Amino acid sequence: MTETAVSESRRGFGSTLAPLRPLLPYVLRHFKTIILALIALSVAAGATLTLPVAVRGMIDHGFSKDSAGGVNAGFGALILVVAVLALASGTRYYLVTVLGERVVADLRTALFRHLSILDASFFDSAKTGELISRLTADTTQLKATFGSSASVALRNLFMFFGAIVMMIVSSPKLSGVALAAIPLIVAPLILSGRAVRGRSRLAQDALAGASAYAAENLAAIRTMQACGAQDSVVARFKGAAEGVYDAAREATRLRAYLTAGAIFLVFSSVVAVLWLGAQDVLASRMTSGLLSQFVLYAVLAASSLGELSQVWSEAAAAAGAAGRIGDILALRPKIAAPAKPKLLKEPVRGRLAFENVRFSYGGNDGPAAIEGLDLVVEPGERVALVGPSGAGKSTLFQLLLRFYDVNSGSVSVDGVDVRELDPVQLRRVIALAPQDPVVFGASVAQNIAYGREDAPRREIEAAARRAQAHDFIAALPNGYDTELGERGVTLSGGQRQRLAIARAILADAPVLLLDEATSALDAQNEALVQAALEDVMAGRTSLVIAHRLATVLEADRIIVLDAGRIVEQGTHAELIEQGGLYSNLARLQFGE
Repeated sequence: MTETAVSESRRGFGSTLAPLRPLLPYVLRHFKTIILALIALSVAAGATLTLPVAVRGMIDHGFSKDSAGGVNAGFGALILVVAVLALASGTRYYLVTVLGERVVADLRTALFRHLSILDASFFDSAKTGELISRLTADTTQLKATFGSSASVALRNLFMFFGAIVMMIVSSPKLSGVALAAIPLIVAPLILSGRAVRGRSRLAQDALAGASAYAAENLAAIRTMQACGAQDSVVARFKGAAEGVYDAAREATRLRAYLTAGAIFLVFSSVVAVLWLGAQDVLASRMTSGLLSQFVLYAVLAASSLGELSQVWSEAAAAAGAAGRIGDILALRPKIAAPAKPKLLKEPVRGRLAFENVRFSYGGNDGPAAIEGLDLVVEPGERVALVGPSGAGKSTLFQLLLRFYDVNSGSVSVDGVDVRELDPVQLRRVIALAPQDPVVFGASVAQNIAYGREDAPRREIEAAARRAQAHDFIAALPNGYDTELGERGVTLSGGQRQRLAIARAILADAPVLLLDEATSALDAQNEALVQAALEDVMAGRTSLVIAHRLATVLEADRIIVLDAGRIVEQGTHAELIEQGGLYSNLARLQFGE
């Protein structure tokens, strides 16, 4: 090969497997297992390489009554070698398989942990189904690469170089002919690796897209069936599934061409060498046993090279999956704790301050969701946020919880800018009861204790009683141990909302955020829960978003928002007298 071709091959080798490099630490942390697997692999390779020598001895010494003892001893030695080979191979298989499973389990955990700390803006555009595909399908494809494929590659490298050495020892002349063909076999494999990786990644992307579409529609199965959209959804999914098939077929076709070409070149070279060796035997330049030994080593080298070509194709395909995983692991959360976060003084008083806040979901250039807002909520004060949809009420909650950072201005708790706090500590002092509560596929008790898994049962039940949820929970088949369906679809909207309120009560945080927390309750239950919330809000700083003004009449202060700005504030009576936006809203709801 020319120097340029060698250089290109090296670049092809490095670039093809480059996406796998960031994942190597997950393998190297299991160093002892790797060493044991290498020992077993070396023993198995060594045992295999001794077999042709034994075969040569038997052929050259012949089979006769006079050599019966030697033949018996030779076959006995072969059985011993085979036993060693079997034991070493079994050990190697166990170790590398377990290593692959261990690496994938660690990688999945690390990937899920990384996803759990990414900021809300990432999930605004990411598709959950695609992320699940990376957690499952992509990591599964890597399992074989870091386990059995790596072992096969190392075993065949050992076998290949060991066989080459023994070929040279057996016949330098024939070895030169055989080795001359190797560059012709290896170069196309390396140079085509990037194409294999690219097509494999396209296949994985197509699978992720199909998974995302399926997850989205299955999560809304009732809506799908109610709208009679099953046929169109299935047809669209079929199209996505066909796209996955087409992408996978193209990747497999390329790998098949490479495999077939490599096998043809490898064994054609063996046939050519065998023909040359036969000429030497006929001319008495070498013995039949020596030719048999050389041919066996040539076959071992050829089969090892053929296996390596297959492993190379698999590694190139796995590199595509590794690239998709690496893309996620390389993301840095925009919302993170500073290098030296400040600590809130205990006990946390719960003074909240928004100072000249401007925020846009689209960045500095996007339309402002909050514009020039100043608001201070004193410790223990109960403040209601009202206004039309899109006024910025929920955005204030998002900024206070630091799901997003302000574009300008500041948000602080007890005088400390939230950007100077560890987000984990910040969120521990804030309890949230959202308008659209999330219920997980776990028990009732686990749902209430979400985030406080160590809470004793008596505190869980006490929180449920205060949220007026105990009676319906007790009527469930297994009470607090009843397993709820995914997203709590077996519960009514009011029941889900009371579970969310119980969760906020159990959090026992000094700051309470209620986002239309009674919107899904009937009049009777709303009165009961409102009484419970009055008890819970006592002594806590409370921000309450309400569209139904009846729920905020007793607030210490009502803030009226419109287009991200505070346009009015005061008590209910004061705002009615002002005759502004709040008065218009009240007139629509109360006829005042």
